[in-house]
Amino acid sequence: MTLNVAIAGLGAIGLRLAKMIDSGAVEGTKLSAVSARDLARAEDRVSGLNDPPRVMTLRELPAHANVIVECAPASVFAEVARPAIEHGRIFMPLSVGALLEHMDLVDEAVHTGARIVVPTGALIGLDTVRAMAVGEITEVRLLTRKPPAGLQGAPYLIENDIDISNLTEAKRVFQGNARAAAKAFPANVNVAAALALAGIGPDKTEVEVWADPTVDRNHQTVTIRSDAGEATMTIANIPSAENPRTGRIVAQSVIAALRRMTAPITAGT
Repeated sequence: MTLNVAIAGLGAIGLRLAKMIDSGAVEGTKLSAVSARDLARAEDRVSGLNDPPRVMTLRELPAHANVIVECAPASVFAEVARPAIEHGRIFMPLSVGALLEHMDLVDEAVHTGARIVVPTGALIGLDTVRAMAVGEITEVRLLTRKPPAGLQGAPYLIENDIDISNLTEAKRVFQGNARAAAKAFPANVNVAAALALAGIGPDKTEVEVWADPTVDRNHQTVTIRSDAGEATMTIANIPSAENPRTGRIVAQSVIAALRRMTAPITAGT
């Protein structure tokens, strides 16, 4: 089976993902369509690909693809997600925090045959979290530590007048659950929502966010306790050159998820 993939959003992640799929990174996969806020610019961005996809509006994407990958701003999440679910497609969101506000889509997917597949993204160990969730998890914590540039402009910082522009040492800027973290930092901590969905939910998953001028990578540390054991997992992601709010590994995580859909053998839960 050939997977026709559509990408919604051609920012740092979406454009890199488009180039990777076009170059043959996923066997049995074709980039069939893309969409972005500026359609004319999107046409220009994909014109140099080996097999340029069609450029269209967000609502048109499901008619041209089996898989819809959402790489757009969280503000247009529903414009991408609802048509994909209504058409029974595989929907792969990167704005996972926005998904927490639209969980009715899960019920809709049951009726339409759609699937919502959340990539691991910039996190580590979701396979371990899912396995532990089969039993009983008693605690999940996420500590996010980013260079200040990776958090600048977050709604929570603006609303609470938190200045991180001239820090000389690490500063904790948020503490709460994953649901609150996703609202506070919609472009920065989608990992919190992914972790929550894999484990004990957004209201029980605890999150801390730190702005740290001493680091040059995005650090994510997950601590989990369950009846199957305990685990502490840390990943230090290199930020994207185009967008320091996200890591280079995010696009690679989507490629890995697509490969699982077409590969004759896979490893990991």
